[in-house]
Amino acid sequence: MRKAIGVFRSYGIPLSGKQKSANFYNELHMDKVFVDGLIFELEYELNKILKEEKIAQLETPSELLQELLAA
Repeated sequence: MRKAIGVFRSYGIPLSGKQKSANFYNELHMDKVFVDGLIFELEYELNKILKEEKIAQLETPSELLQELLAA
């Protein structure tokens, strides 16, 4: 969990308050490339792999974290 928090922080996304449920694209103003990079780094740090169809549906940091913990 600490590693995941560190990766989110490196992208400027705190996992507390409203930003944990903010949309990557509309509210956090991130490009798809940066979201893909975030997902890649999280998968690498946590040594987990998400399915492509799941990745396409993720829109918030809390959804992403939940999927990673379930993987």
